[in-house]
Amino acid sequence: MLLSSYRESIDHRVVSRHNVLPSPSMSCGPYEPVSANDVNHKSPPATDRTKFTFGRYNHDTISMIVIDPSGHVVAGTSTNGARHKIPGRVGDSPIPGAGAYADSEVGAAVATGDGDVMMRFLPALLAVEGMRNGLGPEEAGQRAIARIAKYYPAFMGGIVVATKDGHHGAACHGMEEFPYSVADASDQVQVLTVKC
Repeated sequence: MLLSSYRESIDHRVVSRHNVLPSPSMSCGPYEPVSANDVNHKSPPATDRTKFTFGRYNHDTISMIVIDPSGHVVAGTSTNGARHKIPGRVGDSPIPGAGAYADSEVGAAVATGDGDVMMRFLPALLAVEGMRNGLGPEEAGQRAIARIAKYYPAFMGGIVVATKDGHHGAACHGMEEFPYSVADASDQVQVLTVKC
């Protein structure tokens, strides 16, 4: 009984997302009501986020790839989620292959960005499979991100990819550069960036 009541309330809230910008079919918000004059017009183009700066107070997804001394590879992703998300929305982080993917025979990949777009392409899985087929980590990441950007040019996101031996690379789209950090066995941390 409780489950069905909850489901009905979620369905009602999701269905009630009409006459808002950006379009719910293209974005998970935040939403703003549109005037009656704007209802039949297309959503405005996505804002340019290439000048976005990263810092300790504006981070989003936290992703990690861990390789132990015996070569066991794991990956995980957490997220703060999209602000003003649709109730009941499941983002990319818990979807295997979207936010993270690991295979101890090959390596792993973790991704961040526009989750509603990314989960349609499974970029972490694509990058790991790219490495399985002989690509280096950077090229595997670039191909996974390029596949998304081909269909969603306003997409913003990045991916970090590592082989089971610890070779790593990253790729991004929709920003000037993408920072990621690497810690080695001596606990020295390097912050690296790639240009998008």
